[in-house]
Amino acid sequence: MTRRLAALLAALLSAGCSADAVTAQPTLDGQPPIVIAHRGASGERPEHTLASYRLAIELGADYIEPDLVLTKDGVLVARHENEISETTDVADHAEFAGRKTTKTIDGQAVTGWFTEDFTLAELKTLRARERLPKLRSTAYDGQYEIPTFQEILALLAEVNKGRAKPVGVYPETKHPSYFASIGLPHETPLLALLDRYGYRGADAAVFIQSFEVANLKTLRAKSDLPLIQLMDGEGGPADDPKQTYAAMASPAGLKAVAAYADGIGPNKAMVIPRGALGTLSEPTSLVRDAHAAGLKVHPWTFRRENYFLPLADKGGINPAGHGDLAAEIETYLATGIDGLFSDNPREAVATVKKGSVR
Repeated sequence: MTRRLAALLAALLSAGCSADAVTAQPTLDGQPPIVIAHRGASGERPEHTLASYRLAIELGADYIEPDLVLTKDGVLVARHENEISETTDVADHAEFAGRKTTKTIDGQAVTGWFTEDFTLAELKTLRARERLPKLRSTAYDGQYEIPTFQEILALLAEVNKGRAKPVGVYPETKHPSYFASIGLPHETPLLALLDRYGYRGADAAVFIQSFEVANLKTLRAKSDLPLIQLMDGEGGPADDPKQTYAAMASPAGLKAVAAYADGIGPNKAMVIPRGALGTLSEPTSLVRDAHAAGLKVHPWTFRRENYFLPLADKGGINPAGHGDLAAEIETYLATGIDGLFSDNPREAVATVKKGSVR
């Protein structure tokens, strides 16, 4: 490395935001932030498997997060998307070759195999695999089934016996307007299962999240369970083409969100944007504005691989190598966020605990 390049990198690193550079702000309720295990301990096991959720619980996560889609026979199952070629071995099953098709999901053409074209019994013949094989181990590929939401709730009921503070569940309704359009709405089976397993009232250990708006409003009309409006850095809700997440994240937009939701789940770049070469910039006013509207803030997603980390926290040039995830999380905690989604609950829990005892 030349002296000029080293000087440039040093300048860029020093220009980035750090926890020390941010005046620490409180959470909305003054309680320590929660750690939401994103698809379970998905940095350690194939995502959305009982093994991934169980490990996340063992590592101390406050909530586990299943993304929910539906089967042909109306059963809620956990998959990142209803198209399952990236996360299962479906392409290796000759008996399902004829199910491969192209569909329009949220305005985008998607080719592959879709959960709504399989019965639960058929999906149970498939096995999960790592979605990010270039960054993570594939040693556990082929070992785990696709779990149902009921099986996930049963796991939580088992591990929560005798716990003073139960581990919660943080389900996301994936593509709810699409599923409603094919006669498979999320709301009824979702609320029925949550009620069956004792999740009732505004203080229940559950948050229901969605990138869309209409289904959250439908849920609010039927339930007082906590709801989270997800937001991305670009675009807007698939069920409202005229709306943008940027407008929803404005003070006026947040006030409107607070009429039906209890919090927001923004892309973390909406809290602290990335600048040149991936350096962290100064925090936006989003956390402060959301708190002023009475909304909790749970940004996503914190991952330890260099590929995902800001420049100052990378541990080298290998994208699959591990950097300083704790440092990144500490910087965001200083903004007053009320929780965070992480693929790596081990590191996230340790970092939150460290901050809570200061």
